[in-house]
Amino acid sequence: MNILHSLIVFALAILPGQDAVKARSTAPAIDAQTKSQVLETLAKELIERYIYPDRAKEIDKALKEWTKTPEYTAIESPLIFAQKVNDLLKASVTDAHLRFRYSAAPLPKRERRDEPSPDEERRFNEMVRRANAGFEKVERLPGNVGYVMFRHFAEPEQMARPLESAMTFLANCEAFIIDLRQNGGGSPEGVRLFCSHFFGEKPVHLNDIYFREGEKVVKNEFWTLADLKGPRFPVAPVYVLTSKRTGSGAEECAYNFQQLKRGTIIGESTWGGANPGGTVRLSDHFDCFIPTGRAENPHSKKNWEGTGVSPDIAIDPAKALQEAHTLAIKALIEKTTDPERKTELQNALEVVAKGG
Repeated sequence: MNILHSLIVFALAILPGQDAVKARSTAPAIDAQTKSQVLETLAKELIERYIYPDRAKEIDKALKEWTKTPEYTAIESPLIFAQKVNDLLKASVTDAHLRFRYSAAPLPKRERRDEPSPDEERRFNEMVRRANAGFEKVERLPGNVGYVMFRHFAEPEQMARPLESAMTFLANCEAFIIDLRQNGGGSPEGVRLFCSHFFGEKPVHLNDIYFREGEKVVKNEFWTLADLKGPRFPVAPVYVLTSKRTGSGAEECAYNFQQLKRGTIIGESTWGGANPGGTVRLSDHFDCFIPTGRAENPHSKKNWEGTGVSPDIAIDPAKALQEAHTLAIKALIEKTTDPERKTELQNALEVVAKGG
């Protein structure tokens, strides 16, 4: 399990929200020594790992200044401590993934702070298995429009079977709706695998991620796959549904389709996190997700950090599916020259207009 596994766990954990009220009532007080040790370790790990080392030094300076304030001295609640540290991180940098966390339950021991323990890896793999690699719904909608909804991008070896099954089931569809409204992100390799089904066999450059490795920054290029199990749909119209809960790798997926003019994005602007990384254990009860990479689209030379992916058609996410379905059928009506097929599509359009 690598840092990208941790990214999936992070996205699944923070986007739906956490039961902080219950934790607040049971959290023991935090002492001065623990606060000092945790912040010292946090600063050290940020300076060593964060994709922006200069910003890490600025955070270190801000943390040290904060420790001299009466507010810092007075804090006894670990939850308030975590909240204040996060406030300071947000004030120092714009980075949606950078997040400091308190866990009421002791965190699993690790041989290395940034590498999950065997138990964490086992639990993660079991979670992905139970969740069917995130895939929840695959349908053939009226008008012969394929629909797929999934909640995260697993690693290719975990995602391959359900994805191939979904694409095979939709093999005869003429347009596609990809529902990422509840998708929290995940593996860039999983994003590449999924996107490959909507391009031809010739590899297409999707995205680049620059990862920090010590004092070096290494470029990782992501291209669609030439070898792929399951059908491809290189010309079928594609509509991608988004919301504020569309995060991280799911944002990359939407951005890939948008920048390559391969799909229409429908919904609202996404979460706004483009810097992948992993969770670093700081103590028995505190950890921090530290971004060690940054995305850069090879076509726009930008990413979606802090802004989210802006939809091509802005609409209430609750209405995005009906809008996409309507547009998909209209696109098919424009393409067909078969009168009988056109009548079928117009009937399907009436069904969708009635909310069917």
